[in-house]
Amino acid sequence: MTGVRVRDEQQVRGSAGDDGVLGRRYRALTLGIVSVVLLIAFEATAVGTAMPVAARELHGVGLYAFVFSGFFTTSLLAMVISGQWCDRSGTQAPITVGIGGFAAGLVVSGTAQSMGPFLLGRAVQGFGAGLVIVALYVVVGRAYPERLRPSVMAAFSASWVVPSIVGPLVSGTVTEQLGWRWVFLAIPVLVVLPVMVMLPALRRTAREAAEAGGSGLSGRGAAQGAAKDGRPAMNGRRIWLAAALATGAVLLQYAGQDLRPVSVVPAVAGAALLVPSALRLLPRGTFRAKRGIPTVVLMRGMAAGTFIAAESFIPLMLVTQRGLSPTLAGLSLAGGGLTWALGSYLQSRPGFEASRERLVQVGLLCTAAAIAAVPLALDHAVPAWVVAVAWSVGGFGMGLAISTIGVLLLRLSPPADAGANSAALQVSDALSNVLLVGAAGTVFAALGGGSVAPSAAGAAATATSAHPTAFAAVFLPAAALALTGAFIATRLRPGPRP
Repeated sequence: MTGVRVRDEQQVRGSAGDDGVLGRRYRALTLGIVSVVLLIAFEATAVGTAMPVAARELHGVGLYAFVFSGFFTTSLLAMVISGQWCDRSGTQAPITVGIGGFAAGLVVSGTAQSMGPFLLGRAVQGFGAGLVIVALYVVVGRAYPERLRPSVMAAFSASWVVPSIVGPLVSGTVTEQLGWRWVFLAIPVLVVLPVMVMLPALRRTAREAAEAGGSGLSGRGAAQGAAKDGRPAMNGRRIWLAAALATGAVLLQYAGQDLRPVSVVPAVAGAALLVPSALRLLPRGTFRAKRGIPTVVLMRGMAAGTFIAAESFIPLMLVTQRGLSPTLAGLSLAGGGLTWALGSYLQSRPGFEASRERLVQVGLLCTAAAIAAVPLALDHAVPAWVVAVAWSVGGFGMGLAISTIGVLLLRLSPPADAGANSAALQVSDALSNVLLVGAAGTVFAALGGGSVAPSAAGAAATATSAHPTAFAAVFLPAAALALTGAFIATRLRPGPRP
């Protein structure tokens, strides 16, 4: 700890050129990690657009939901592994392996001639993404002083703006003109540049941390130091719990797709795997909203899950209920990407440093109001552009909440626990996305909305019949859950020590 404090004090006293996230000291590292986030964001939007065409050409429409559940399954597992790996050996190895797996999975899917290899590629890709996203949070916590972390989180959010706007358009054009395979095969080529920029900066930061006596970020020396300073070894039990958690999530998602009585069997099996695993993997007291880290982790899941669950059904509602084209329906969400970046930038201002818990509350109130306003467009007397306005408000709220939650997690985490807590944050995010979008799809189908694949890329879903009640049953509970999160956010601040 002393070495870490000394290093941070040296950074604060640095020259003006070293002062910011784009100063000489941090420029290469910041550009590298932001570039990686940019590629992950572009992949999420571009691949989701090409996915329906790929599934149809590979004669695998019946397995469409598993294209996404396979990705989330391996991501959940990789997040837990990455957290332990970072705490034990630093971040360089998880990031390198993760980026390699992410790229390899895209190549496997892009060259697949049948649905089996395609699903395998998605699973490999998800595993790589899970390793990377947790390791990047640990990098922020260890490589940057606390005063710069809000700015890095704001840069993460800003990295999603351009992909959310141009990703579907570029992917749609490439799919129509060249074929869906080029969407998958072009992205790995783009990975090379950020890796070349980031890895040398990671090695330099790890070397400086080791010289200062702090917590190393990578390399064999960090692994050897783990045995001397008591850092935890890889915990096989937690990895098995992560595998059970992911498997349970898939079984529940599968059961939600098929409303026949026989689906009770995978639903019960999934719950039996998921519930005890989640209780053991997430910080103790998470589901009781215990003050401090447990509530931080819970808030991440509530904020992300409610927003994504609602967002997945907005294009479908606008197409089936208001007659908009898919392009216009998708563009109704673009404003949310811009305001998300604005909200994230606002939370990074020094003036808000003392009121971070309040920022999360305000963010969730904005999100709840936005989600509740969306079903107003089910009334044809209400102009459809109301949805775009509402989603801009919701995106602003998410920018405030998500980035602030990440800053709070790093502030409250001791250096030795940064990896495990970052993994818990991402597990909460991914698990809530799978469960809440899946639950929304189940309710939607049960109320006559049609068959909807519950995935984060919900724009690909189609409805055979769409009833306004089914859409309202998706949006209003999500708004209520976001509102509940705003009240629970009062427990983000740790309680007084006994």
